[in-house]
Amino acid sequence: MAFKIKINLNLHLLLLFLITAVCLALASKDPELKQCKHQCKVQRQFDEQQKRDCERSCDEYYKMKKEKGRNYESEEEEEEEEEVENPYVFDDEHFVGQIETGEGKIKVLQKFTQRSHLLRGIENFRVSIVEANPSTFVVPTHFDAEIILFVAQGRGTITVIKEKRGSFELKCGDVFRIPSGAPFYFINKDEHRKLKIVKLLQSTSVPGHFQTFQPAGGENPESFYTAFSWDLLEAAFKIPRDKLERFFKQQKPGTIIKASREQIRSLSRHEEIIPKIWPFSEGETERPFNLLKQHPCQSNKFGRLFEAYPDEFSQLRDLGVAIAFANITEGSMVAPHYNSKSMKIAVVLDGQGGFQMACPHLSSSSRRSGRWSEREEERKGERTYQKIRGRLSRGVVFVVPAGHPFSVFASPNHSLQIVCFEVNAYGNTKYFLAGKENIVNKMESIARELGFNTPGREVERMFKQQEEEFFFPGPNQQEHEWADA
Repeated sequence: MAFKIKINLNLHLLLLFLITAVCLALASKDPELKQCKHQCKVQRQFDEQQKRDCERSCDEYYKMKKEKGRNYESEEEEEEEEEVENPYVFDDEHFVGQIETGEGKIKVLQKFTQRSHLLRGIENFRVSIVEANPSTFVVPTHFDAEIILFVAQGRGTITVIKEKRGSFELKCGDVFRIPSGAPFYFINKDEHRKLKIVKLLQSTSVPGHFQTFQPAGGENPESFYTAFSWDLLEAAFKIPRDKLERFFKQQKPGTIIKASREQIRSLSRHEEIIPKIWPFSEGETERPFNLLKQHPCQSNKFGRLFEAYPDEFSQLRDLGVAIAFANITEGSMVAPHYNSKSMKIAVVLDGQGGFQMACPHLSSSSRRSGRWSEREEERKGERTYQKIRGRLSRGVVFVVPAGHPFSVFASPNHSLQIVCFEVNAYGNTKYFLAGKENIVNKMESIARELGFNTPGREVERMFKQQEEEFFFPGPNQQEHEWADA
């Protein structure tokens, strides 16, 4: 009887120890196998067989834990591999919010940090594209976001309500600022052509998120008035509930609706109602300006670049955002360069081409492992670069962080038109890596010689061969080859 009690006691002790060993294993993460076995050996109440059983249990537990960890890491690596594949280029599948009616559509690009934490510098910005069919009306709304819009195609009239109502004509190339919270609506007054608008939104409530608020509507879109109780609305409007219900629950056919010729003509009649003369000069700062009517900052037979900076245009000033439009002729390219401070958000309006960028965050080793570890690279004293590639076509969005060398080129048979929003534009400088104004040509001869470990004259010949500035003849490739760039 005493022998059985002793066996049972030993079994209980063994079970208790195994539980303790497992807990220690969990707490100490992976060096615990050796410790687990050591604990088995030093237990005086265990005989030799029990010690062997205990060590075998350690092995089985460790094997199970390691296998589970490998499966988890494999899944995690697959997810991160997708992230590092190319976190800087966005196409149709990355537009997550979309409103579509028979008269047009509005689509919103996903939050940048949803794609990659490397883009957290522009977490507070979103991109939206609006397309309205001919002779249509986009219903009144306001956003909890500052908006800079660029008219990519067509012509219309936009009305914004601040202290007073202001209505302005919009045409291709116009840039316009809509303050956060200001109600606005617009029309496509062209009877034959779509109105296409690209918007950059900077959220003012929740970083990277914005909401639309619409006063008019039924079920689609819903009016924000209906969120209030009927007794509150009765008191606010001094109108009986039954009339309010009928009024606010009328079904609307969507955010973008057809308008008659007479309605379009009436809404167009009120353009530019803000006085232009002193002392009403404040109205001048609110008017659209046309980017394409500015003097191009770069122009030759290979392309043209128009830019507007916040220190020159009051509509951009307090946001610190610059806007640019590039038209690259077929078969041409933009000089490899980088921005010192600004982060570029570019939207392809038309054409086809390619994009390449040097990225130190996604080195070849991190790409293979599916992990980005800047700290590990710094510890090893290594810095390698991954060539980021992207195909460019209408609707594609790509991002270029500050300091990252990049270039864009048009395909041999198509020109390329791009509108760019540059965040953090104050004090930004473009540094060119090739062409007439490249940075190497501005170095002393001995600095070039030491830096490239090549005689100074040879370095000079290499970097002075290209005499064009900013826009060059592009890569000499066949049509099927550029698409892989």
